[in-house]
Amino acid sequence: MLPIDPRFRLHGFPPMPVPYSDDFEIPVLATGESPLHGYRGSSEEEPISEMPAGLTIAISREAGARGATIATRAGEKLGWDVYSQDMLEYGAHDGSLRQDVVDKLTPAALAWVEEQMARLATEQHLSQHPNILELARLVLALGSHGNVILLGRGAGFILPTRSTLHVRLVAPLADRIAYMSQWLRLTEEEAADQVRKRDHRRHDFIATHFHLKPNDVHLYDLILNTSMFGEDHSADLVATAAKAKMSAIVGRD
Repeated sequence: MLPIDPRFRLHGFPPMPVPYSDDFEIPVLATGESPLHGYRGSSEEEPISEMPAGLTIAISREAGARGATIATRAGEKLGWDVYSQDMLEYGAHDGSLRQDVVDKLTPAALAWVEEQMARLATEQHLSQHPNILELARLVLALGSHGNVILLGRGAGFILPTRSTLHVRLVAPLADRIAYMSQWLRLTEEEAADQVRKRDHRRHDFIATHFHLKPNDVHLYDLILNTSMFGEDHSADLVATAAKAKMSAIVGRD
């Protein structure tokens, strides 16, 4: 597990949950311009030459499904670092910080990152816009040692399936609106608008840069209704699933 660089803490990232921006710079495509990706290709992956020592949990979530809180609690239960959406965005945009993270990798971990970048290029499902490639490199660097939780920004579509637990957190719309209203102190109408806009931005981000639909249930290892289980039990289930997947992988090796 790579220690969190202190600079991630210096730009408005107090302990989660925090209001995330959803303002990551999605490259604007001209009319008729290709997003520079194509069909995802075969779901069968090439063998990973040097699998990370630990698993990475990548969490996707509907707006208002309490993803930040559940990610934090799962991290506490596992003793893993948690990188929020804001932290991933900042790290992807800050070239010196991103490079420092990469420079701290062992030769084996760096080789793994380059192998995965080559895999993404071969599969041709990832946008080739520079800031998306920088995001991918950061996500892979953080996941190269495992034992880390990444929230949002398509991390689960960047990391290889075998060494990643890909989680989707959902909740009924009414519950998500109520939570957003309480969290951001909004009227019900304002909260409903926030949920709609955030869901739309996230859907567009994944569709544009990964050519996928985030609500496709087959993309995930685990889908949780967080209203049904609550924050703490949802975190327990995520942690338990991570341990189960790691045990299953080790058992097959």
